[in-house]
Amino acid sequence: MLIISRALITFRCFNKFTVLRSLNLPRPVISVKCKTTITSIDYSVSSSVARSNWLVTNLSKEGKLIQARELFDNLCERDKDVITWTALISGYIRIGLIDEARKLFDRVDSRKNVVTWTAMLNGYIRSDRIVDAERLFVEMPVKNVVSWNTMVDGYMQNGMVDKAFEVFDEMPERNVVSWNTMLTALVQCGRVEDARALFDKMPKKDVISWTAMVTGLAKNGRVDEARKVFDRMPERNVVSWNAMITGYAQNMKLDEAFDLFERMPTRDLSSWNGMITGLIQNGELRRAERLFNEMPCKNVVSWTTMITGYVQSEQSEEALKIFAKMLAEDRVKPNEGTFVSVLSACSNLAGLVEGQQVHQTIVKTVYRRSEIVVSALINMYSKCGELNIARRMFDDGLISHRDVVSWNGMIAAYAHHGCGEDAISLFKKMSDLHFKPNDATYVALLSACSHSGMLEEGLRYFDELVRDKSIQVRDDHYACLVDLYSRAGKLKEAFEFIVRLGIKPSVSVWEALLAGCHVHGDVILGKLVAKKILDTEPENAGTYMLLSNIYASKGKWRNAAKVRLKMKDKGLKKQPGCSWIEVENKVHVFVPWVLCPNSEENPTSSRNLESASSPGKCLVFGVGGSDRLLDGRHFKKFSKSRADLLNKEYDQQFPLCSLTWILKAKGCCELGNKLDVLLRRLSIEVKQLK
Repeated sequence: MLIISRALITFRCFNKFTVLRSLNLPRPVISVKCKTTITSIDYSVSSSVARSNWLVTNLSKEGKLIQARELFDNLCERDKDVITWTALISGYIRIGLIDEARKLFDRVDSRKNVVTWTAMLNGYIRSDRIVDAERLFVEMPVKNVVSWNTMVDGYMQNGMVDKAFEVFDEMPERNVVSWNTMLTALVQCGRVEDARALFDKMPKKDVISWTAMVTGLAKNGRVDEARKVFDRMPERNVVSWNAMITGYAQNMKLDEAFDLFERMPTRDLSSWNGMITGLIQNGELRRAERLFNEMPCKNVVSWTTMITGYVQSEQSEEALKIFAKMLAEDRVKPNEGTFVSVLSACSNLAGLVEGQQVHQTIVKTVYRRSEIVVSALINMYSKCGELNIARRMFDDGLISHRDVVSWNGMIAAYAHHGCGEDAISLFKKMSDLHFKPNDATYVALLSACSHSGMLEEGLRYFDELVRDKSIQVRDDHYACLVDLYSRAGKLKEAFEFIVRLGIKPSVSVWEALLAGCHVHGDVILGKLVAKKILDTEPENAGTYMLLSNIYASKGKWRNAAKVRLKMKDKGLKKQPGCSWIEVENKVHVFVPWVLCPNSEENPTSSRNLESASSPGKCLVFGVGGSDRLLDGRHFKKFSKSRADLLNKEYDQQFPLCSLTWILKAKGCCELGNKLDVLLRRLSIEVKQLK
């Protein structure tokens, strides 16, 4: 009966027929239970006005604004009231046509009340037009508590906390929503002390107030205080439990989080998803997987969380398997985040065929024009070697939806392929079209200059970056410039640049210089730089390996052995790199091979070289390190010009990589012998392995 009474109050301006229809009750209930109540309805509003309001309101809510406006314009004045006007104005605001809503709002014949004014105010705030919202708020003839709350929330959404406080203090009356709005906003911007003070002053707290305080304390690392507040809560809902569990997970207290998760009286999907996310963030992928399999019901967030977890853990094949299982679930459809993670998995695997299949799935969805999805497609095609398709995606897939992220993605694609001139050309086009570059743009641009050996251009763009005070120069930019100097052989200039920085450089900056020392065989500087890195990260296995290889490249085998022995004593291991190719729908993975004199399984033996000479077979050998071997011989240097000669000899393109060459031998008879002759002709220095 209470529900019926509330419905009658809500629709008090409707006629008897409209009220009964709005309640949507069975006929016996209407005839018996509502008989006495109907007589109390206000019939001062005509049935035609009520009918008009119902139609305009529903059409507006459904987004059918053309039909709603046509109906509105055809109504005579006596069939329209303030509800009709407010419904249409709210409809325009709902679909983002804020200026059209304002035109209707400003009409001389418009009928407005405080609800209409507040709807217009909320529209400006939702459209990030805070100045217009301020102006309208000042003009409001009457304000209620909802209007004040809306303005406070608007300031908070725009990061104007002090202005929000001013409005909050001016409020003639406050309800619990007012306090919660202010409290939540303070928590979100990290002002925990102010939030705690406000929380303690609240005359009345509800479950939202308590939960907001728990969330704020936990997000700022004060998880023990958050637990005390949680334990004091007079009542808890599932959101409160989720907030505390998430707080524990974010602060790496997985046992406490899991204990609380097990004690929850009821769990919703957010509970399961939050616990799985916490496990993944703390590197507990296997536990997350078990929990995922135990879920009674999964939504798109559950699947996407697991896919993202596998991608972040460099298990891209598992990510694709999970995605395939997800597609088999007819009830769950991928969203924007799902596609971005799956495309990242394809990129990591250089899985062009899989990426194309995902692309075909995207084409059939509403996300085919999404900026973030198209940017992920550009990245995928670029990393799979299809730069032309990536550019076509950029040109055609983002005709009217380009943002700075998509421009950055395409510039980064050119950088990845060493196409510095194309990257610079695109950067200029970006500026001509009035897109403002950000810090990520300059990282991609400087990388492009570095990979293409364009020293002068890179220095010019770095200087441009430093002069742009709206962009903060970060370690990635410094590392790019050091890499630019190093690739050009200017190791001294790179070192002097780091010294002049005036700040303590990150490890990534020193690592860029160490890589340059490795390429150019500078033992003295390499030793100094390695010490700088190991002082900060003594367990950095990659640094030990590079230093060892620098010694080996100069024939200092004893020094190299000492470095490796020290590495072994510390229990450090460098994850070996690998290369792979796909032949006839099969992926072949190759890893560096350490030659054992008595081994019969040497992959570079003449027997295996012969087997590799048949069509479709592959031969893999490494270049440039002390453990890069081919048929018992050691190679020291292998330049781009020599690679070009190889391409010409075999009429086959061999990609130039830092560690590994992959030669596709298509119909090359006696490949082992021909390769040996060719390498001698190229004057590659060889040494008998001691």
